[in-house]
Amino acid sequence: MANLNKVMLIGRLTRDPEIKTFGNGGKVANVGFAVNNRKKNKDTGQWEDVPVWVDLKAFNRETGRKTADLIESSLKKGQQIYVEGHLVLEEWTGKEDGKKMSKMVVYVDDFQFLEKREGGAGMSRSSGGSSKPAASDDSIEEVPF
Repeated sequence: MANLNKVMLIGRLTRDPEIKTFGNGGKVANVGFAVNNRKKNKDTGQWEDVPVWVDLKAFNRETGRKTADLIESSLKKGQQIYVEGHLVLEEWTGKEDGKKMSKMVVYVDDFQFLEKREGGAGMSRSSGGSSKPAASDDSIEEVPF
């Protein structure tokens, strides 16, 4: 039987990324994220945005992508991005009550800026550290990996 676990989202950061560094040198960026679903209000007949709150996690890989570093250095609360990732069910035992807990999280595989970053001219970054000017309009800014 075939399986597919891929998530594609466009939304905004709900808080600045929270960075954790591990003793082995690994790093994870925890990101609060929100996307909107459209829903028609039964009382008014008007369309309304209904936020969906999503937890994102981005990791530095031993070889290859340093996604947590890139997120730490370039993203802030309120910025709009496009995210590709996969779903992971995280499970743990509560410290206070010993109850089993779980939540669905999106692990980030790739992302792109959807608006210019603060400071004027947008720049695209690659894992090699080079930069190039972004498109002259406010279109999608790619982050090649």
